[in-house]
Formats: sequence, C-alpha cells, structure tokens
Amino acid sequence: MPRGGPTGKGERMGKPNHNEQYATRYRIDDGAEFGLDDIDPGDTGGFDGGKKEAQELLQQDIERLSDLQEKLYAQDRWALLLIFQAMDAAGKDGAIKHVMSGVNPQGCEVYSFKAPSAEEMDHDFLWRTSRRVPERGRIGIFNRSYYEELLVVRVHRELLERQHLPPQLVTKHVWKERYRDINAFERYLAGNGVVVLKFFLHVSKGEQKKRFLERLDTPHKNWKFSMSDVREREHWDAYREAYGEMIRHTATKHAPWYVVPADNKWFTRLVVASAIIEALERLELAFPELDDEKRRELAEARTILERED
Repeated sequence: MPRGGPTGKGERMGKPNHNEQYATRYRIDDGAEFGLDDIDPGDTGGFDGGKKEAQELLQQDIERLSDLQEKLYAQDRWALLLIFQAMDAAGKDGAIKHVMSGVNPQGCEVYSFKAPSAEEMDHDFLWRTSRRVPERGRIGIFNRSYYEELLVVRVHRELLERQHLPPQLVTKHVWKERYRDINAFERYLAGNGVVVLKFFLHVSKGEQKKRFLERLDTPHKNWKFSMSDVREREHWDAYREAYGEMIRHTATKHAPWYVVPADNKWFTRLVVASAIIEALERLELAFPELDDEKRRELAEARTILERED
C-alpha cells in the first residue's frame, strides 16, 4: 500500500501550495498487499486548481529542483537514479522533458533502453543498465530499464529463450529469482549513496486508446506511432498482471515505487516532481564548506586580480 495508505477518491486535499507534497499518497515501499486497483489512473489527489495553476506550481518545483541539483553536483556525495516504466503512451517522455527542464544537462543523463543488442544479450540481464548508473553528484534517468526483464520478457516468453541462458537455469522460479537479484542490486546501490526512485505511470486502457488515435490524427505526431503499439495493447491484461507482480515484489523502503496516475499529464508531472524534490531534500544537500587552504587560495587570487591594470 502507499505509505500512509491511499486517501481515497472522495477525500480532498484542498488547494495545495508549491510546498505541499503530492507524491506521498502514491509511494509504495512495501508492496506485499498492493494491487493496481488501489490507485485510479484518473486520480488527481483532490487537486482542484485547474491545469493552469498546476503548470504554475510545476514551474516553481522545476526551479526548486534546479537549486537542489546544483547542490547535489557541488557536494559530490550522492547520486540520484530515476527509473520510468509504463505502458505505451503513458507519458514517460513528456514527464522527463517537463520535470527535468530546469536541470543542468552537465549533471544529468537520460538513457532510453530499447530492445537489447546482440552484445547485451550475451551478458547478464543487469549488465547494460548497471553500466549507466550515475556517478556521484549526478542524476541518471532510465527510460525503461532492467524491469523490462519482468515485463516484456515475461509477457513474451520467447524473448527469454533468446538470452542464451543454460536451460537448467530457466526454471519455474526464474521470475522470483530476478525479483531477488533486482532487490539485491538496488540495495547495493542504496548502500553506495545512489538514491533510487522508480515511477510507474499508471494509464487507463481508455486513455491509451485516446492518445493512440490522437497520434494517428495529428500529422506531426504520426512518427510516434508504431503498429507494434497496437499489437502490444492486445496483451493489456498480461502486462497489467506483470506490473502488479513486479511492484509487489520490488517495492522497498530503499527503492520505492511511485504508482503515478497518468490519465492527466499535468498531474503526473506534479507527482514526479514532488517525489524527486522530497527525496533530494531528505539528503540535506549543501554547498561544500571551504577549508583554510582553499580560503587562502581564493584570497591570493583576489589579490592578483585586483593588482591588474
């Protein structure tokens, strides 16, 4: 269940200000009893300020995030890994683009993981993503991730057969073993100063259809559409089951899932921004304090500059 429990569709939060947290109700750090039906894809947390006010609040959050990122980079102690998973057309690209729009590109890298290459298939399933874990002081964003191994590979079992694993290792327990491996990997990251936040953008089947049709009807969005999107939609129930299982088995305090309502993009972005800000503020980031040697160096630099004609 979300930390603190879901507040329910009928409960209202009132008109929030930019300091209020939108993410807490959608955070899951113990998935034992979680079900996707616990969260409505169309929920807006009782926010009734309208899309325009939401955009204004998001802009304030973007500015706050920019300030926090600068301190993260300067302090060089922590790293932040953001993982985005979703069904097609749920808005991952848009959420990343808008929420991270104020971040300095020098301190942030985005990796979109498509179908694995032949080289990647010859390594363990965590290899291609573990190479992209952000270094200290930086933010790394995974647009899809190693969780695809518990989603598309589970729905399309034939993909597992292409991974060249010894047959005796592919047992009925293979998914539980991968849950275990991922949990151990994320615990390892957390123990090394990498803060892991995972977002599942929870879109409804009806809203996905609406967005697919919009892509077909809008010429400049045609490039986004692929026939494979429609074919994957035929496996909606299987994916839904896989996502539910994945969250139940991999939601932990050190690497929580945020199941974010995604039918309203403006609200999705507020929740994502809120979760990131909340996590960074918890780190008590600050610019490094200068030691005596550094202060003397700066004083000398000032003297040299002021002597110039």
